[in-house]
Amino acid sequence: MLTHPRVRRRLHQLILILYALVMLGMAAMVIGPFLNDRTIEANPGRALATVRDVSTLRTTVDYTDEQGVLHTPAAGLLYPTGLGEGQRVWVLYDRGNPELVKVEGREWTLAVIPALSSAAVASVVAAGLWWAVGAAGRRAEPAGTRINPELGPDSPDRDVKEAQ
Repeated sequence: MLTHPRVRRRLHQLILILYALVMLGMAAMVIGPFLNDRTIEANPGRALATVRDVSTLRTTVDYTDEQGVLHTPAAGLLYPTGLGEGQRVWVLYDRGNPELVKVEGREWTLAVIPALSSAAVASVVAAGLWWAVGAAGRRAEPAGTRINPELGPDSPDRDVKEAQ
């Protein structure tokens, strides 16, 4: 299967596409928090919040805004690392959207290291897959066969036996 150059080329294209999508996801890991912080900083409110629940996916808090309205953001708290149930923390929220709330003093830059480490792992995996496809293709080629790069991929004379 990997003896055919078209199959190897398609596998390499697939690896590149998946790698590009992963890199896009890593960029979103940084751009999303940056935009959230920018939104909060444009119209900030400050409040003392109580941590109600800490789970794998989100940390839930209750806080009262400047108008005395109690909020429990459904999406949870941004940058919740190290918080425990019952803990009271100062939070900043967007007055225009009180569902957007983060721990005071924590910034989008906290997302840079996880994004870079994920990108590094993805790069190693993509490079390994790229190499594996190439190595498997080279092993699958019959001995003494070479591909003439001057001929097109559909040319019947593309595979030429080397002179013995």
